[in-house]
Amino acid sequence: MNVMTGRRRGAVRSEAARRAILSATARLFAQAGYDNLAMERIAAEAGVGKQTIYRWWPSKGELVAECLLEGMLLPQRFALTDTGDLRADLVDWIQRLFDILSEPGGEGLLRSLIAAATENADVGRRLRDSLGGTSSIAVRLASAVASSQLRADAPLQEVGEALIGAVLVRALGRVPVAEGDAARLVDAVLGNSLGGG
Repeated sequence: MNVMTGRRRGAVRSEAARRAILSATARLFAQAGYDNLAMERIAAEAGVGKQTIYRWWPSKGELVAECLLEGMLLPQRFALTDTGDLRADLVDWIQRLFDILSEPGGEGLLRSLIAAATENADVGRRLRDSLGGTSSIAVRLASAVASSQLRADAPLQEVGEALIGAVLVRALGRVPVAEGDAARLVDAVLGNSLGGG
């Protein structure tokens, strides 16, 4: 009787089940990547029925997107800090991203997220935001304009996208990171956008 009632109330979500599904998804994604992420395996790992997952998330892309939004897939090391020195902050941030690419599984994780983003636009937006897109990098660059470290007419969105894009291209191309690459990238992207002092 309770089971039947539960089925009729399919839209009601159990927070414990939701967390179990998201945790299982994040674990399996990290182990096997997006292409090998199977709803059956997630359901078994989370201890729920596959239909429960599909009721809440119509596709694995949407499930991965929610994991991204919940901060379960990307390390907090992706956060961009503000020490007052824009160039140093950006070099430190890019270097941390490059370090993740150099770790076992790090490059595969980013490539898998890119694959998920090609299937689901929401994953793409959330991946961009997680890497600093419309949130921390936009705020940091605006702060640099306010402190005259960047010109007032600097193309802030394009600067952020160029930095993120360079990291993603390296992940896709499996380009090894050399000493000083982060600083060279930041200098190339900032170019003549730097303030006069």
